[in-house]
Amino acid sequence: MGKIFIDACFGKETPYTPVWMMRQAGRYLKEYQEVRKKAGDFLSLCHSPTLAAEVTLQPVEILDVDAAILFSDILVIPNEMGMKLRFASGEGPIFDEPIKSQEDIANLLDPQESAKKLSYVYETIKLVKKKLPKEKALIGFSGAPWTLATYMIEGKGTKTYTKVKKLIYTNPQMMHSLLQKVTQAVKFYLEEQIKAGVDAVQIFDSWANALEKPKYLEFSWNYIKEITSYLKAKYPHIAVIVFPKGIGAYLDDIDGEFDVFGVDWSTPMALAKEKLGNRYVLQGNLEPCRLYSKEATKECVTSLANIMKDGGHIFNLGHGILPDIPVENAKYFVNLCKEVSKTN
Repeated sequence: MGKIFIDACFGKETPYTPVWMMRQAGRYLKEYQEVRKKAGDFLSLCHSPTLAAEVTLQPVEILDVDAAILFSDILVIPNEMGMKLRFASGEGPIFDEPIKSQEDIANLLDPQESAKKLSYVYETIKLVKKKLPKEKALIGFSGAPWTLATYMIEGKGTKTYTKVKKLIYTNPQMMHSLLQKVTQAVKFYLEEQIKAGVDAVQIFDSWANALEKPKYLEFSWNYIKEITSYLKAKYPHIAVIVFPKGIGAYLDDIDGEFDVFGVDWSTPMALAKEKLGNRYVLQGNLEPCRLYSKEATKECVTSLANIMKDGGHIFNLGHGILPDIPVENAKYFVNLCKEVSKTN
């Protein structure tokens, strides 16, 4: 499976285990901040193919990672489904009119039409592919339906998930209705990214650990499986990555048609290898805060290399990189991963 994935992304095997940085990699780069100022605001940056392509390429050019990760935001999907999105300083993304009723769901734009409205994302992909070295891959992405629906119902980020969990337990039919519509939009969105030229796609389920196991499987994982099955049936040559954050206790029930399982930093890599390593390539696991210290970074990278010495692993962080990580430390991480994997 590891060779299949590497071949799909690079067209050939790399001489070492591939390494790239988790999404949000640009936030700590001064070059990113300069482009962000030029755009004016975050959403305008997402909507500008020229500027979005520029920041997509920055981590590749500066850090020499093996793949670029498309610059965008997971919430462009509900935004183009008709929900007004804004980013407030210190608060993050906000939907001022969140989903409250079945009528609100019915009023969302048709999933396929919504995907077509995301043309600025596909244009960004085409621009990146023109400039990206042939030996580098481009990874597209989407939020998982559960994570997207949570934002759509809560209206913003949450620590309690009160509104969305209340809906799950009191009106599961309505929740499934929303998830079904969002799932269709994600399918079409990732399909259009593939048509535009990405080499792999990743599905981020950032709020996976908000649900108890049976509810997670019902209201999130089953929809992720539906998306991955759809994509692999139509585009078997495209690598599909899933990243459900914080579900290390649920690994016995993880299955589906995908190539790579992203292991968050809270899940022991040895456990993930035991449960999933014979079926999927494993990605990530390094605690992002380790990048504050080169010594701590080396300790973890060496440990991961030893655990995964038989292959089937992609070096990456176990969640998004933090904005105040020194660039020198990020470069050290990338170079160390390449060096360690060559000697294993």
